[in-house]
Amino acid sequence: MVADDADHERCASLLQSRPERRVVPAPVLVELDHLLSRELGADAFPALLDTIKAGELDVEDLTFADYERAAELMRIYADLEVGFVDCAVLTVTERLEEPKLATLDHRHFGTMRPCHVEALALLP
Repeated sequence: MVADDADHERCASLLQSRPERRVVPAPVLVELDHLLSRELGADAFPALLDTIKAGELDVEDLTFADYERAAELMRIYADLEVGFVDCAVLTVTERLEEPKLATLDHRHFGTMRPCHVEALALLP
């Protein structure tokens, strides 16, 4: 996110090199609001909303079944202390049958097992 962050180059390269659809589960937006505002200032999150409006990023709302699956995952992975947002991300990834996930959270997403593939390919 921030140019001097250790992961910035890898993340920026990933975003610039892949022309495919970019999907963000709706609950992630709350975390992004907090993170972007804290790290980059008050204008950062409205700028992200502009990218959504421009169609550069798709927001995937949760379905009723997604909430059920997220609750199930929270119970299964309670020992990991995985939260609702991470479980919602995995749930949406499963529903969309996406085999890869862009995340720096390899601890949680490298441990949790999706129902549609043996393991997710974690990027970057």
